[in-house]
Amino acid sequence: MTQNKTHQRAPRVKKSELADRILAFLNKENKQAFNYKQIAFAIDATAPAQRLDLINVLDELAADGAISEVSLGRYKAHTTRGNESIGTFVRRSNGRNAVIVDDEQIMVAERNSMHALNGDKVRVVVSAARKGQDPEAKVVEIVEEKDQVFIGTLKVEGNYAALVTDSKYLAADIIISRGRLKGGKDGDKAIARITRWNDDEMNPRGEVVDILGRKGENTAEMHAILAEFGLPYRYPANVEKAADKIDAGITPEEIARREDFRAVTTFTIDPKDAKDFDDAISFRRLANGNCEVGVHIADVTHYVTPGTVIDREAQNRATSVYLVDRTIPMLPEHLSNGICSLRPDEEKLTFSAIFELDAEANVVNSRIGRTAIRSDRRFTYEEAQSIIETGEGDYAAEITALDALAKKLRARRFDDGAIEFERAEVRFDIDKDGKPVDVLIKESKDANKLVEEFMLLANRTVAEAIGRAPRVPGKSRSKPKTFVYRVHDNPDPEKLANLALIAMRFGYKVKAEGSAKAVNKSINKLLKSIKGTPEENMLGILAIRSMAKAEYTTENIGHYGLAFDYYTHFTSPIRRYPDMMVHRLLDRYLNKGRSVDKQKYEDLCKHSSEMEQLASSAERASIRYKQVEYMKERLGEVYAGTISGVTEWGLYVELDDNMCEGLVPVRDLADDFYDYDEKNYCLTGRRNHTKYTLGDRVKVQVARADLDRKQLDFALLSDDGQPLRKRPAVETRARKSAGKERRRHGSGGRQRRKK
Repeated sequence: MTQNKTHQRAPRVKKSELADRILAFLNKENKQAFNYKQIAFAIDATAPAQRLDLINVLDELAADGAISEVSLGRYKAHTTRGNESIGTFVRRSNGRNAVIVDDEQIMVAERNSMHALNGDKVRVVVSAARKGQDPEAKVVEIVEEKDQVFIGTLKVEGNYAALVTDSKYLAADIIISRGRLKGGKDGDKAIARITRWNDDEMNPRGEVVDILGRKGENTAEMHAILAEFGLPYRYPANVEKAADKIDAGITPEEIARREDFRAVTTFTIDPKDAKDFDDAISFRRLANGNCEVGVHIADVTHYVTPGTVIDREAQNRATSVYLVDRTIPMLPEHLSNGICSLRPDEEKLTFSAIFELDAEANVVNSRIGRTAIRSDRRFTYEEAQSIIETGEGDYAAEITALDALAKKLRARRFDDGAIEFERAEVRFDIDKDGKPVDVLIKESKDANKLVEEFMLLANRTVAEAIGRAPRVPGKSRSKPKTFVYRVHDNPDPEKLANLALIAMRFGYKVKAEGSAKAVNKSINKLLKSIKGTPEENMLGILAIRSMAKAEYTTENIGHYGLAFDYYTHFTSPIRRYPDMMVHRLLDRYLNKGRSVDKQKYEDLCKHSSEMEQLASSAERASIRYKQVEYMKERLGEVYAGTISGVTEWGLYVELDDNMCEGLVPVRDLADDFYDYDEKNYCLTGRRNHTKYTLGDRVKVQVARADLDRKQLDFALLSDDGQPLRKRPAVETRARKSAGKERRRHGSGGRQRRKK
């Protein structure tokens, strides 16, 4: 029987030849890292059998130290050994210091660190790796010191003073002379900076920058969290003074320049503790039977003009920060909670997107412009939800009609390929001293989704209005003007492929390739199918982690998660600077203004994205602090939970009752010695082969609550609720011996920093 040549199997390549090809390619492209598919294509080894060999050869080369696996499944050539390179120093309080050179992380022993601090730019010499061991780097020069401060608790005894840091980047205390304490006393929470760290000193020298209050005091601890992430915790007096001089200025002349919605039914729906009301919704029936829905947004840029002290402060902050018990506003309170806030029974100036929708929630017409409104009622989400469920209450007809339209908009969005992630959030019941007395779980209900859908519609419509450049008859579409977009890139292909592989083990099919709509529909199907199953947590976590982070940019690539080709942030200018930029650009372009400097706005977008990430980190840190503070009163109690993270140092477990997350240290898994499997997200026992995997249901006991580190430690219990029994002595001795060996080769004594 003859065989078609196009279907003949590709010739098998010797592993030694594959290794040579791989090394040649990676050495040629030594500044980048590649996954196995990219390498296979580059060296012409794309046949299925060749790819399998390729994966094995890559693993062998990485194990032998010939190449580096810089992240899961991504490989690159080693940094040239013996030559000097510039990199970024990564300091850890556990002594696992490193330098990042061309995306490769190389270990730096403390004795070779020159006391470089986390984030410093350093010059290093990288030594060749011995077989079976990782390469090491030695710092030979601190090229550029990162400006940074450290937060901790002052220890003042006689002539001795020091800051005992909370930092995960610095193990040593900072010695501070009595004259540089800035009035600080023993037990004060403080911010300090390092001024000197000589080679012949074990500890750095420093000075106090600010005193936050007494350790353990709620405001001091919240301010410490903000300072940890470089976020402001006080509002400048001169900015507040400038804001106080601003008048609402709602004159007949100003209203005449706007579309007047003051007589149209309008209301706000917000959390019960909200004070800054960015958005309101109006509703009225039209003569043709359609509905007119107005999304009205506080006209912040009418009051805040570019280049003013208020604008510069808002630009620098970029966002309001929402901690557990307080809001740190982007704008002064006179604006954020006063004249800009869309409070009921007050005339307000707004920037609005107005929609005419038919019975199926199709947008028949829309317009964007400046308006004036008067909100008739302020609803909390709980009040609006009650009206949706019962059909009774103030403006019940309007709210139920809006809810019906929102549900159709939402269904269409998911049908178009949007991803349906739903995750409950934590909320604390706080007493007058800031102490958490209860942990509550916030769920997104129909009232939340009603507001969300109309905000999404407004944001999308504004982005399309500018991003879709008009087509001139007989000519190609003109180039769109510079604008600020909220974009969400495609998922990480490797993480998506890994999700598909693990989902397959449980009998679910997830498309890792194909159109975004097809992939997202398969993810949504998975999320619905796993509801209530043992694997729900594991696969849900992996699905979320496969997604990219949303960010601001002038380069529109669409929003993958929402399945929108155009999307921006227009609806929250009180709390987000990008929304203020959008308002200004929108006003400029609606008035036929020319396109703005793209690079200037790209820089502003990048800064806003970075500040958003810092604000999110601070919010999570405040939640962790309150969770630890709450659980500190519950030491010894037993809870059911789910493994939410697996690392080489232990298992993270999220409790069912209150979503508090804690660590089960691997050192406390006393019944065996456990190996970490990064690709399969599990720890496996060497002797008894017990496996702990992401998403597993477990029972734990609260063992430790460390407020300084914001960390909970749990003890894992057996199925019968008993502590794990200690592993055999021979296994324990072997583990101790391995630990000594790692310490001997891993970290030397702390050396001195030369400044």
